[in-house]
Amino acid sequence: MLRMLGLSFAMLAFLLTPAMAVEVGDDGLHKEPWFSMTFRDIAEDIEAAQAEGKRLAIIFEQRGCIYCREMHEKILSDPEVRDYIKANFMVVQYNMFGDEEVTDTDGETLTEKSAARKWGFIFTPTIVFLPESLDEQVPVSKAAIATMPGAFGKLTFLNMFRWVQEKGYESGEHFQVYHARIINELRAAGKLEE
Repeated sequence: MLRMLGLSFAMLAFLLTPAMAVEVGDDGLHKEPWFSMTFRDIAEDIEAAQAEGKRLAIIFEQRGCIYCREMHEKILSDPEVRDYIKANFMVVQYNMFGDEEVTDTDGETLTEKSAARKWGFIFTPTIVFLPESLDEQVPVSKAAIATMPGAFGKLTFLNMFRWVQEKGYESGEHFQVYHARIINELRAAGKLEE
């Protein structure tokens, strides 16, 4: 009986343990070892990503953000999501209320928090997808291919990265149509759990 009780407590402890412990930096933001550390000159970051055959994505987070934690613990820890993003994107993390210097695509020097205000980002996490190259000096808010504000489930999250990588914005297929098509294809193939 004691053995069964001990086993029950062990299983309960396992079930109550968070999905995946994620490192938190001194700035209070959750960290991924594959995020890129840069000087936050966005035009240079776009060029660096392109040199690696990748796209640039900027992710805004903030200290104590429960949705950011969920994104790291449940979405970015998923090997399918993580591996796809690592292979196709250079991700640079920004602090919504940070004071690190940022150089906008229009050449203006700002802090992370003033950049967030300038670009109109008010939710965390917010992921901003930048073009492969810049044709003109416009702010990030005008240069961005797409913006994903807030936290989403795995398929929506992953499909947004795929839509950007596949240049769905050039084909005229709206992201929501693309996403619905992928879900219907997965259902038809029996690969989608309801």
